[in-house]
Amino acid sequence: MRIAIGSDHRGVTARKRLIGLLERLGNEVIDCGSEGEQPVDYPDVAADVARRVSAGTVDRGILLCCTGVGMAIAANKLDGVRAATCHDEVTAEMSRRHNDLNVLCLSAELIGPEAQDKIIRTWLTTPFEGGRHARRVAKIAALESGCEDAPAGG
Repeated sequence: MRIAIGSDHRGVTARKRLIGLLERLGNEVIDCGSEGEQPVDYPDVAADVARRVSAGTVDRGILLCCTGVGMAIAANKLDGVRAATCHDEVTAEMSRRHNDLNVLCLSAELIGPEAQDKIIRTWLTTPFEGGRHARRVAKIAALESGCEDAPAGG
């Protein structure tokens, strides 16, 4: 799998460690920065990773900041990106099974390295279930494109 990963200044240490994990798991990793402790604006990093996911040049993206929340908000502004913050293995699993999440946002400071690793492993190995969930993801895409008439169905 080809994965873009980025962080703001608060996630640099975690991102660098996670690049090693992702590579050991057999993924091709594109490091989108940032570097050092100099403050950067997280929307810039989120946009870089999310543009790659939106364009299809990577399969998935991972973003880190203090909480993961700001990154998720920014990444979701790009077409075709489904980004969310996951804090445990259950949310990571369900984000893939039901939402086909393609950008994982993590807290670099509120969860530790072991939990981050478990979340990433779960997120990478959990398939999208499709079925009724595919219909719902299609409705999200319709909303994103400004279509007032999202596909019907329960």
